[in-house]
Amino acid sequence: LQESESENKLDGETASDSESKSDFGGSSPVPTSDDTPEVLNRALSNLSSRWKNWWVRGILTLAMITFFFIIIYLGPMVLMTIVMCVQIKCFHEIITIGYNVYHSYDLPWFRTLSWYFLLCVNYFFYGETVTDYFFTLVQREEPLRILSKYHRFISFALYLTGFCMFVLSLVKKHYRLQFYMFGWTHVTLLIVVTQSHLIIHNLFEGMIWFIVPISCVICNDIMAYMFGFFFGRTPLIKLSPKKTWEGFIGGFFSTVLFGLLLSYVMAGYRCFTCPVEFNNDTNSFTVDCEPSELFQLQEYNIPVPLQSVVGWKTVRMYPFQIHSIALSTFASLIGPFGGFFASGFKRAFKIKDFANTIPGHGGIMDRFDCQYLMATFVNVYIASFIRGPNPSKLIQQFLTLRPDQQLHIFNTLKAHLVDRGILGSLEDA
Repeated sequence: LQESESENKLDGETASDSESKSDFGGSSPVPTSDDTPEVLNRALSNLSSRWKNWWVRGILTLAMITFFFIIIYLGPMVLMTIVMCVQIKCFHEIITIGYNVYHSYDLPWFRTLSWYFLLCVNYFFYGETVTDYFFTLVQREEPLRILSKYHRFISFALYLTGFCMFVLSLVKKHYRLQFYMFGWTHVTLLIVVTQSHLIIHNLFEGMIWFIVPISCVICNDIMAYMFGFFFGRTPLIKLSPKKTWEGFIGGFFSTVLFGLLLSYVMAGYRCFTCPVEFNNDTNSFTVDCEPSELFQLQEYNIPVPLQSVVGWKTVRMYPFQIHSIALSTFASLIGPFGGFFASGFKRAFKIKDFANTIPGHGGIMDRFDCQYLMATFVNVYIASFIRGPNPSKLIQQFLTLRPDQQLHIFNTLKAHLVDRGILGSLEDA
């Protein structure tokens, strides 16, 4: 009896879960199938399941990394498109689990409303981004200027329409289930859409803020798997029985070293370090600028205790490499908790993966569960320690004011500069 109780607890099922299942018509595991390509199945047929999984995961990982390099080469616009596609696919996978587990196919309008809310939230977030980063283009086109001016009101009206449609769709025998799925949809939107929006904001700060964090998560995932596969002996967490302390620690040190090396390589190229800006003359994205101090080599003194070990007194490195230590540390110590959260979610509903889109890896959400947590950290980190006031955005806002308001700001700024003695010295020069 004790063993069966512990197994139920390990699977995330309690008495309250059983009661919920009876309320919602019973939850059966979402079926999963082996979608490994037949070519790989034949080539690896002589291997044990453990080594077969190793080779399948390895080959598909190399294919995904190659695809990642290709989309980076194609530029920011393609990257943003891919982020949008990944967001939609992740939303689809999570919502589909809700439909399957709680047999909610018969709920009136619900599938349509779920996608409608996704459209509304994307309209709000990406409309804010367009207004923020493409201000000149928006002001140049009359329809865009009107949409920008009333953007938040339009967004609210769209959401309110969906809200009213949901209330009108309520059916007496499905009240509880309908509100449950309504909450499921909104939590999914919070997790998926908000994080993808932050990823795109990180991209506009410079492609290095997009590539390095994502690469650190990928590196940690691979190296933790490698160390765990060959040396793993000590279980790390019950939510993920295959995760081990050996893999966790090995992934940490490998990721920090990888982050330092990748940052050193990328910090020397303007195409990675310059903010992504929209050129109104060519109607295209540009990534050309004078590198900031963050991406200029500087000399640092090595702590005295370490000088005898490494044999150097100073080292030349980019300031960004110091920030990369923070990024890689988060990716290897806190980032995996996004994966643990996803594992708990899957065990709660007795499913192995979110989907079977990628052989050996599961669904798209299985690969991006840690990336979304990382995106939030990077955005908060940039806002807290990197980004300062943006002069170009201040000027854009200044130009939208009425002439009398502009004149008032001009006189105030002039008086301030004269008091500080700056304006006089500029006039003398």
